[in-house]
Amino acid sequence: MKLLKTTILILTILMVGCQKEDGIVLTTKGLEIGINSKGQLTMLKNPGNDKDHLYQKEGSNGLMAIRVHGELENPASMKVGESGERFTLTYPKNNVEAVVKATQKEGYVTFELISITHADKIELALWGPYRTDIKETIGETVGVVRNKDFAFGIQALNKRTLGGFPSTEDDSTPSYDIFGTTSLIDVSDSLKILYRGNTALPRDYGSSIQAYARNRDNPRVVSAMGHGKYVSPSFKDEGIVGSKIALFGCSPNEVLATLGAIEVTEGLPHPVLEGKWAKESPAATSAYLIQEFGVNTIDKAIALTKKAGLDYLYHPGPFENWGHFDLKKNEFPENWKSMKFCVDRAAAAGIKVGVHTLSNFITTNDPYVTPVPDKRLAKVGSSILTTVVAEDDINIKIEDPTYFDQMENNNLHAVVVGEEIIRYEMVSKAAPWTLLNCQRGAFGTVASKHSAGDEISKLADHAYKTFLGNISLSEEMAGTLADLFNEVGLKQISFDGLEGNYSSGMGAYGELLFVDTWYNKLKPVIKNDYIMDASRSGHYFWHMFTRMNWGEPWYAGFRESQTTYRLLNQDYFRRNYIPSMLGWFSMREGTGLEDIEWMLARSAGFEAGYALVTSADIADKNGLGEEILDKIKQWERARKADVFSPEQKKSMENIENEFSLEALSDDSWNLVPYSVWRFEHKAMIVQPGQPVWSTFTFKNGHKAQPLQFILSSVNAIASHIAVEIDDFKKNELNISLAPGQYLKYTGGNEAVLYDKTWHKIKSIAMDPQQWNVGKGDIKIKVDCQFSDEGDAALKLELKTSGPPEKVTVK
Repeated sequence: MKLLKTTILILTILMVGCQKEDGIVLTTKGLEIGINSKGQLTMLKNPGNDKDHLYQKEGSNGLMAIRVHGELENPASMKVGESGERFTLTYPKNNVEAVVKATQKEGYVTFELISITHADKIELALWGPYRTDIKETIGETVGVVRNKDFAFGIQALNKRTLGGFPSTEDDSTPSYDIFGTTSLIDVSDSLKILYRGNTALPRDYGSSIQAYARNRDNPRVVSAMGHGKYVSPSFKDEGIVGSKIALFGCSPNEVLATLGAIEVTEGLPHPVLEGKWAKESPAATSAYLIQEFGVNTIDKAIALTKKAGLDYLYHPGPFENWGHFDLKKNEFPENWKSMKFCVDRAAAAGIKVGVHTLSNFITTNDPYVTPVPDKRLAKVGSSILTTVVAEDDINIKIEDPTYFDQMENNNLHAVVVGEEIIRYEMVSKAAPWTLLNCQRGAFGTVASKHSAGDEISKLADHAYKTFLGNISLSEEMAGTLADLFNEVGLKQISFDGLEGNYSSGMGAYGELLFVDTWYNKLKPVIKNDYIMDASRSGHYFWHMFTRMNWGEPWYAGFRESQTTYRLLNQDYFRRNYIPSMLGWFSMREGTGLEDIEWMLARSAGFEAGYALVTSADIADKNGLGEEILDKIKQWERARKADVFSPEQKKSMENIENEFSLEALSDDSWNLVPYSVWRFEHKAMIVQPGQPVWSTFTFKNGHKAQPLQFILSSVNAIASHIAVEIDDFKKNELNISLAPGQYLKYTGGNEAVLYDKTWHKIKSIAMDPQQWNVGKGDIKIKVDCQFSDEGDAALKLELKTSGPPEKVTVK
C-alpha cells in the first residue's frame, strides 16, 4: 500500500502544471509545454535531453486562434484559473472570450474548447500552428514530426476537429509536392515527395502541426469537386465548442504505443485484427488475391487462394448497382444470401472474403435514381424555373445559370426538378438563361409538367458517370454496406472513390462521416477483425483504416506500372506509422516467374503486402502457373515469419536487385541473389563485310558459373543466334525464336523454348562449360538473322547467381 501511495504521488507531481506569473508549464513524462500570459506557446521541451524544439524566431505560436470574416486572430491574453486547468483566452479585435480546458495525462495533454462568446460569428477555431525546429521526418497525415531523438505530435480527439490547416474552404485534404530526399535508395533526390494532408507540415524552419474545427451552422458557397461554386449546406454537429486535441512528446520508438494509448483512453476507434491492435498486427500487411467469383465458382477461387498460401480473397466488382449494393444476379442469384454462401464456404477453408466498392458513388440504375430520384442526391446548387415547362419541352428557362454552366466536372449534364431528372447539352450564352437541347425523363424517370418558380438543381456527379449522395444519403449508403458486412460476414473492404464524399460540401469531414457511419454500425465480430483501406487517407480516419494499398497494374508492364509511385508510398507509410503495402499487380497468362519473384522480393524488403489480380482460368493458362503460386506461398510464409535479416531487407528494397527463394523444408529456404543485365541486339543495315554483331560488357561479381539467360525476339523471327563470350567461347543456338517466345537457360545441359504463355515447346542441348563466365569483367558478342530487318531486335536478359543465404523460421 505504501508503494502504491508513493507511485500515485510521483505521477501526480509529474502531471500537475506549474503555474507562474507569466503563464504555465504543463508536464507529462515525455513533454513540457510552456504557455505565457498572452496565450502563446513558449516551450516544447524534450525532458529527456532538456532540448526545446519550439521555433520562436518569428510568427505566432498561439494556443488557439479564431477566424472571423476570413481573418485569423490569435489570443492577446490568457488567464489561468485557480485549478490550473482552465485557460481564459481573449480576442479583443472581435470582442471574443474563450475558455480552454487543459487536462494532463501521463503521456499527453488534452486541450478542449469548452465555451466561447459570440460563437455564431466565429467561422472556425484553429489549434496552432505549433511551430518546431524538427525537420527530419514529417508525418503529415498522422500529425507527428520527429528526428532521431524526439517526436512531437497532435491528435484530433473528435470527428469535427479536423487535422490540418484550413487552406481550402471546402475542407478538402490537400496533396502537394515538395522537392526533397527520400530514404528509398533507388529514387533520385531530385524527385518530388508527395505529401498527403497538412496536419503536420514541412517548413523552411522545420515543421508545424495544427488542427481546426469549423462552424457549419449556415450554408456556404465554396469551390469544390471541380466547380468554382458549390453549395456547402448547413450541417448540425456540435460546432466549434467541444473541439478537442491532444499534444504529446516521446521518443520516436514510443510513438505508436502513445497513439494506441490515446485511442483507448480517449475513446477513439481502436480496431483489432487477429487479436492485436490493427496498426501493430502482422495480419495488417496480408497479401490477397483479387478475382471474380460467384456461387458456381467460389470453390475454384478458394482453391487458388489456398495454392498461393494467402488468407484473403477479394472480389473486384460484385455489385449490380452502387447505392443499394445489390449483387450481380448471375454470380449471386439470391443477392446477399448468395454472398453469405460464398463467405461461409471460404471461412470453412480458412479464407476471409472482401469486396471492392466506390463509396458513395450511385449508379444510374440504382433505385436512388430511378424511377423516382431520391431528394438526397447531392446537388451543386439550385435556381428556379422562370416559365412553365411542358412534358415535351427541350429548352428550359432558368433564373440563374451559375451552378449549371460549370462544365469542367459536368459528366452527366443532369438536373432534377421534382421527380424528374433532365439532361441538358449546354446553357445559353446570354439571358434569358436557358438549358438547351434537353433530354426529358432521363435515367428512367418520368417527364412531367413543371411550374414557374419550381426549384431546379444541378446534380453532382463523377467521371465514372455516376451520381453522388449528400451527407444524409451517403451515411445511409455506408450503413447499408455495414449491414452487408454484418449479414454475410465479409472481412475486407476498400473504400475506393472515398473522395466522392466531397459531394457533402465538407471535404475530408464528409469522407470521415461516411466511414465512421460504416465503422460504428459494424457488429463486434466484424469490427474487431476487418481489413480496410481506401483511395484517400486522413488524420482522424487514421484510427479506423488498417492500411492503404495504392498502385495499379494497368498502365505499363508488370514491373513498370506506377513503380516510382509505389516506392514513394513506402516512405509515406513509414512517415505516418501505416502498415506497408505495394499496391495491385496483375498476373496474366504471360507473366513470368522472374517478374513474380521481383515483386515478392520487394514485398519482403519493405515488409509490405500486395494484391494480385488473377483468376483460376489465367493460372491454368499460364504454363508456370503452379510454380508461380508455390513461389507466392513460399515467399509469403517466409515474410510473415520474419526470417529475413535487416541487411537482406534493405537489399531487397532496391528494385535493381533480384532474388529467388528456394524451399529447403517447411521452415527453411535459400535466398539466392542474382545480378541481372539487360541488353538489346538490333537489326542493322551495314556495308558488305562489316560485322553486324553487338558487343556488350558487364562485371560479374559472383564466382565462375554458367551464364543464365532469357532470350526473346521483337517484330521478327530470330535464327542462327550466336553468343560469343570473351572473344573465345562461341555458342551457336540451333533454334528459331519467334516473337512472343522465350528461350530460357538456367544452367545444366538444356535450355527450354517456351511459348508466350510459358508452355514448353521443346528443349535444346547445352554445354555448360561453353557458357561459363568467370568473376570480373565479361564481354559478349551477339549476332543473329532476322526474318524482317525493320524494327527487329533480340532482347537478352543475362544473370549470374550469388551464394545462397539460408533463412529459417526462428
